[in-house]
Amino acid sequence: MAKIDTKGEAARSPRAPRKTTATAPPRTSRRARSAKTETPYHHGALREALLQAAERVLERDGLAGLTLRAVAREAGVSHAAPTHHFGDLTGLLSELAAVGFRQFNVAMAASCDAATTPLEAALARPKAYVAYAQAHPGMYGIMFRTERLDYSRPSLHEAAEASFAGLANAVGMMRQEQISGDSLTLNQGAAIARAWSLVHGFTMLLLDGRLKDILARLPEGTTAERLLEAMLTAPVTAKLPGC
Repeated sequence: MAKIDTKGEAARSPRAPRKTTATAPPRTSRRARSAKTETPYHHGALREALLQAAERVLERDGLAGLTLRAVAREAGVSHAAPTHHFGDLTGLLSELAAVGFRQFNVAMAASCDAATTPLEAALARPKAYVAYAQAHPGMYGIMFRTERLDYSRPSLHEAAEASFAGLANAVGMMRQEQISGDSLTLNQGAAIARAWSLVHGFTMLLLDGRLKDILARLPEGTTAERLLEAMLTAPVTAKLPGC
């Protein structure tokens, strides 16, 4: 009988696979996970993206919902990003108001392009004023919240001054005289204040829903725009009410 070489057989037999201990995947830190979800921006683009995000939050959630953290979430960036670019909430609101004034100024300048008569030209700016406020009520509101803004910021100061210069120029055209925004006569100042008060007051009443009662009493189909036209073209009486 042949002798079995047990050593050779053992050497040739396959070895049982070694048991391997499953290793858990490396844990990702919370900071790393959040970093992956952040939207990458170029430095200059990030500032603009934050302002756009702030405008969306403002129009959607109102001034009470506009916080630095809310803007960061809306833009998809770290919570520190708004602070880095604007310092604090006042800084962000001030830069956002500057954006609003620039948008407003463009709308005012473009409003007279389609006017074909002096009357249409005179009504164009007030109509554009109200239309901007209706389309951007949040931005319009923050533009005139002086207590929340820092007018020492150059961007806001320049945009607001340009807005006033446009108003002064429009009033000067109606009065057929040149008005310098830096130095006004009493009559010029009164004319500017009267025009601004009329349109701004109408706009605020409209946004607050306070004109619904008046509109409901007018002939059917009378719009807020038609009511504004009637206000602007109505003759101003020189008689003061008696005591």
